[in-house]
Amino acid sequence: MAVLEESTTEKDISKCIEIYKEQLIQGNIRYAYVRLMKYMGELKAQFPQQYATGNISLGYLDYTYFPFFNAYLRQHKLRFGIVLNHPQMQFELWLMGQNASVQKTYWERLKNTDWNKNVMTMPQYSVLEVCLENTIDFNNKTLMTNRIFNTAISLAEKIQHFFGGF
Repeated sequence: MAVLEESTTEKDISKCIEIYKEQLIQGNIRYAYVRLMKYMGELKAQFPQQYATGNISLGYLDYTYFPFFNAYLRQHKLRFGIVLNHPQMQFELWLMGQNASVQKTYWERLKNTDWNKNVMTMPQYSVLEVCLENTIDFNNKTLMTNRIFNTAISLAEKIQHFFGGF
């Protein structure tokens, strides 16, 4: 998650706050953020019933996500997440472990799979990150939502099958 470095001076922070204020006054950032957060709520509310979902974590304008899981995942201290990657402005599927030890165990199992092709080091917050939708298009929201759900569920099932869960 984005954290200001300790070397950032108060003057730098003040300038950042002034820019932030100007952008909020223009209204575009607030409007986009509200629409995106409402959509995350819609995704969570409409998520297929075969999985339980957790609360939406808003993040720090870096990642917003909600977890989903079933009995198998819970038993193995895993959960998937539907993630809005703010800097990339795309939806992703993440596989996350309950703690660092679980993450390391599952990273070792997944690091040489096609899902982690070209990923050399374990991601900071997960063991697997897959793009579900890289074009956010509210003009075609139903199609976008169906692609997110269909791809997420299909991948979740394949990954659980890989672990022997299906």
